[in-house]
This record gives sequence, structure tokens and C-alpha cells, in this order.
Amino acid sequence: MAFRTDILTWSKGDLMETYWKVFFKRQNTTSGWKRDLYTVFLNRSARKHGGYIGKDAYLASRLRLPHGLHGIYISRYAKIGKDCWVYQNVTIGEVNGKAPTIGDDCLIGAGAVLVGDITIGDRVKIGAGALVCQDVPSDSTVVSQPAKILPKKKEAE
Repeated sequence: MAFRTDILTWSKGDLMETYWKVFFKRQNTTSGWKRDLYTVFLNRSARKHGGYIGKDAYLASRLRLPHGLHGIYISRYAKIGKDCWVYQNVTIGEVNGKAPTIGDDCLIGAGAVLVGDITIGDRVKIGAGALVCQDVPSDSTVVSQPAKILPKKKEAE
């Protein structure tokens, strides 16, 4: 019975564990036909989830997706660091073939849009609905449209 459940779950595209295993196999393969086969599976699975991660997008580790791939678009030119949280309806888009480079331990809130050849530092928090089209230094928080960078809080001594 468990095998049947696993097959049904896979056929609906609800198995994110499998998605990530295949994603990193594709990212690490050099064989053209294997890469194409992995891409077919990933596109099918992502479409079931309502999202898209470009075939050449570089992810240093598995993204943390609390709501699955729902509404998430990540450009094929994007580079994303380790342990990043990405909420629903986020767009990491490209302009003229250039997409954001995102550091480690970042949080990108629901509905945020990051576009262009920009660099997002480490440990950055991007608030829900923010539109980011400029570089953001590490340890910053970004809110609002247009984006405003809030200075880092100084630690009490």
C-alpha cells in the first residue's frame, strides 16, 4: 500500500524530497541527455506545484520553501546561497540575461520581487511585497516599494 501511495504522490508532483534529489543530480551532471531527462521531470513536478526554477539556476543547498513552489519563479541565471528561505509568489527575475546573486541565510518574504544584476548579501531579510532592484549589503532588512534598506541595529554593549 505504501508503494501505491508513493506512486500517486509522485504522479501529482507533491513529493518535494524527490524534486530536490533530482535537482541536484541535474546540477551536477555533465551528460547532455541525462540533464535533459532530469529537466523533463523537474519541469513536470514544478508545474504541478505552480512554480519554476530555471534549468541553469545555481543553488548552493536546498531552498527552504514553507509553502512549496507555489508561485515561485527563479531565473535560470540566478545564484542562491545556502540555507535561504523563500516564501510563496516570489520572483527572482532577470534583466538582459542577468539575475540576482543571493548570499547565505537570507529570507525572502511572500510576493517579493528581485530583478536585475544585483547582489544580495548574507543574512538579508527581504520583506513581503518588496521590490528590489539594487544591491543590498549583508545583515540588512529590505522593506517597501521602492525598496528601502534599513540600517543594521547596533548591539547593546
